[in-house]
Amino acid sequence: MKKLAATLAVTTALTSAAFADGHAITEFNIGILGGENAQDRLTSQECYRVKIEEALGVPVKLFTPADYDGVIQGLLGGTLDLAWLGASAYAKIYLTDPTAVDLALTKQNVDGSTGYYSIGFARADSGITTIEDAKGKVFAFAEPNSTSGYLVPGAEMVAAFGPLEEFFSEVKFSGGHEQSIVGVANGDFDAAVSWADGLGNWEDGYNSGAFRRAADAGLVDMNDIVQIWQSKLIPEGPMVIRSALPADVKEKVIQLTADLHETDKECAYGVAAGEAMDFVPVTHDVYEGVIAARKLQEGM
Repeated sequence: MKKLAATLAVTTALTSAAFADGHAITEFNIGILGGENAQDRLTSQECYRVKIEEALGVPVKLFTPADYDGVIQGLLGGTLDLAWLGASAYAKIYLTDPTAVDLALTKQNVDGSTGYYSIGFARADSGITTIEDAKGKVFAFAEPNSTSGYLVPGAEMVAAFGPLEEFFSEVKFSGGHEQSIVGVANGDFDAAVSWADGLGNWEDGYNSGAFRRAADAGLVDMNDIVQIWQSKLIPEGPMVIRSALPADVKEKVIQLTADLHETDKECAYGVAAGEAMDFVPVTHDVYEGVIAARKLQEGM
C-alpha cells in the first residue's frame, strides 16, 4: 500500500507541476528508431528520459516501435513528441507534412563534422574484401526508411552497378542495423551495410554509430568483420520535436539536449550512439539533397 501511495503521489506531483508551470501538456513521449533491440534502446535512453521528465514536470515515456515507420507515423499523428531521426526519415515526414515537426539539433562528431557514412561490410573469413567481391552474394540492407541502411547506399550502388537484384544473388532487408551486423557475423548474409562516423578505430566500431553500439553491447567482435565499402558523406540525422507543442516545452527540451555533453557525458554517449563532441543546431537546407533523393525514390 505504501508503494502504491508513493507512486500515486509522484504521479500527482508530476501532473500538478505541468499545470502549475502553465504547460498545456500532461505527458511527453519520445520515439526511438529501430536499429538495435528494444531493451538496449530503452537502456541507452533512460537517463535522457529522466532528465526531460525532471525538466518538464510531467511523465515522460520511451517508445521503441518495431520499425522506423512507427516513429515516423507517431510524429505525424501527434502521439510522439520527440525523436532522433535519420535524414531519410525526416525527409519522409517533411514530404508528408512539412509543418509536423521542428528541426532542433544534430550530432557533432569529435572532429567537428556533422556527417557519417554508410559502411559496407562482410565476415573477415569470407574472402570478400571489396563491394565488387560481393557480386553474386546475399546482401542485406537495414530497412526502407533508413538513410545509411538503404536510401544512400542503394542509390550509390545502383549508379555504380545497375539493378541490385542483378548484381547480388539476393537482396534482403534485415529489419535494422543491429540485425544486419549480427546477421553478417552469424553468416545469415554475405555482406550488408550499416552506419558509423568513420572516425577512430574499426576494431572499436569507430567512435560512434551502429557498429560501436553493437561492439559495446558485446554482440560482435569487430575483428570478425571487415569493411568493404564506404558511401559519400551523409548529413547527420536531426533531433526533431513536434511543432504543435508549447514553445516553453520545446525550449526546455532543446536546451537540455544541447547542454548534455557538458552536464552528463555518459548520458550523451548513449544518446549519440558513442563518442561525439556536442549536439548543435541544424537547419532544413542540410537535408534538401536527401529530400530530393527520397522524392525520386518514391516517384514524387
